[in-house]
Amino acid sequence: MTSETSGTATEPGHPADRIDTSVAHPARRYNYWLGGKDNFQADRESGDAMAARFPTIRLSAVENRRFLRRAVRHLAGEAGIRQFLDIGTGIPTADNTHEVAQSIEPRARVVYVDNDPIVLAHARALLTSSTEGATAYLDADLRDPERILAHPDLRRTLDLSAPVALMLVAVLHFVPDSDDPYTTVSRLLDALPAGSYLAASHATHDYLPPAVAEEAKAAARGGGPHGVINLRARDEVVRFFDGLELIEPGICSVAEWRADGEPEPRPSVADVSMYGGVARKP
Repeated sequence: MTSETSGTATEPGHPADRIDTSVAHPARRYNYWLGGKDNFQADRESGDAMAARFPTIRLSAVENRRFLRRAVRHLAGEAGIRQFLDIGTGIPTADNTHEVAQSIEPRARVVYVDNDPIVLAHARALLTSSTEGATAYLDADLRDPERILAHPDLRRTLDLSAPVALMLVAVLHFVPDSDDPYTTVSRLLDALPAGSYLAASHATHDYLPPAVAEEAKAAARGGGPHGVINLRARDEVVRFFDGLELIEPGICSVAEWRADGEPEPRPSVADVSMYGGVARKP
């Protein structure tokens, strides 16, 4: 089987035309925290302002990325998953889902989904697959699961009658309660067969100082600026995994999830303030 790629990077209406460099964007801000170069002054200013309130936010971004890498390794290795649906993938960087999965199983097939114009502009870099496997990129929003699931590029790349790993890493906290993220996740999982998995991480206010936590909650309630983070408590994060079989060690800090072999000393759960987990659909 030859490598397959798809996307809109070379089509009319280039996604780069939709990039507003004067407004901070979550993906570019995250890229800045990770030490990347695909960001602008507004993103850096927004990132620095958030870091002033949450001094360890860069560490949280790094640990979240490490969680993604370990989760994919487990899924492609121990769990034997060969298909991945990665929604809210962000700007391509080191150890993208397909790179990790295909380093274990070259035939792994990955569909990336994002609605961020700068990620679309980087689609070519994201879509470099092994010759045996396949990758595709969809310009779609997590909040429109029906569009994602019906997309012809997804249908050409993934076989939804076979297990799929649904990757929702550091994206659900951008969906406010008013958009009902729980129903969205359920719709996606309902379309996947038994033996599929959910891997997700989510920012939390559980370990923040009370005043800072209340400030974050107020910003989320008020709609806030573009890319506001909707922090949720542990029991709210656990709800995303309802009906699934959590694998060890369950829902915990992304810094602690199967972190053997990661650099020591490990950061504290308070420093990272993000939960993660992986679970199987029975």
